[in-house]
Amino acid sequence: MEQYSIDSYVVAWLAIVAIFLVARYLRRPTSKLNLPPGPKPWPIIGNLNLMGTLPHRSVRELSKQYGPIMHLKFGSKSVVVGSSVEMAKVFLKTMGANFACRPKTAAGKYTAYNYSDITWSPYGAYWRQARKLCAVELFGAKRLESYKYIRVEEIKSLIKEVYKSSGEEIVLKELLATLSLNVISRMVLGKKYLDEKDVGKSMVSGDEFKKMIGEWFLLSGVYNYGDWIPWIGFMDLQGYVKRMKAVSKKFDPFLEHVLDEHDARRRLEAENFVPMDMVDLLLQVGDDSTLDVKLERHRVKGFTQLLFAES
Repeated sequence: MEQYSIDSYVVAWLAIVAIFLVARYLRRPTSKLNLPPGPKPWPIIGNLNLMGTLPHRSVRELSKQYGPIMHLKFGSKSVVVGSSVEMAKVFLKTMGANFACRPKTAAGKYTAYNYSDITWSPYGAYWRQARKLCAVELFGAKRLESYKYIRVEEIKSLIKEVYKSSGEEIVLKELLATLSLNVISRMVLGKKYLDEKDVGKSMVSGDEFKKMIGEWFLLSGVYNYGDWIPWIGFMDLQGYVKRMKAVSKKFDPFLEHVLDEHDARRRLEAENFVPMDMVDLLLQVGDDSTLDVKLERHRVKGFTQLLFAES
């Protein structure tokens, strides 16, 4: 009886898959697009079998065979790849507006507050507003020059640390990573939050935060099968979605703590408030009622996370 139940389940599952594949075949357009050359795709997975652990290198090797512009199938998604300077100009400049959007993937949903930052947000009013905010307010020449004292102070601190370790073995990579982390933390958040000792449950240690950033970077660029073959996405075969949710859960209390502290200072200083860092600027912009798209709290957190991780 148990064997019969298992066999019935397998047959039912295979029937569902077969119906799905037939339905997809019947929905195909009768006219074929004039697509660039590329390798013949396999059923269901397309050309994903040709992508190694370093996809950019795999694409480079394929471009040697199929040319500077080629067509690949990643699961059910068509992908056109440009791999020359001329093709880059076509994609990024000549037809820039056509390719401004990034596909909606699990990474954008789970690690960027549902596509809230400029990296993952779809092309439109919010994306244009966010791009202008970055170019004019956050990364303008005057704004970056105003943070010069931070870079100078942190470099002096690094030199002192190296001097104290004179005659001892040091890991320069770790010192430089700490330097970068401290500079970014002060520019974006206003202080070195990760130096705090009794910070409560919403904070993490420096080592933990470095691991979170590393995981965030990794998960932002992984090939998640569910993105390319949506009907198997719920299975999370590689476990990436689970990890994305976990790192987001770790980041959020930290970002809430940062925004709460900045909001408290704004209320305390009231009319005398002057933005001191990038989070201050984002919160101030969020109060602007003339914006095309309101910069709500989850968007401020998405922006802050991106600034901290990619500055």
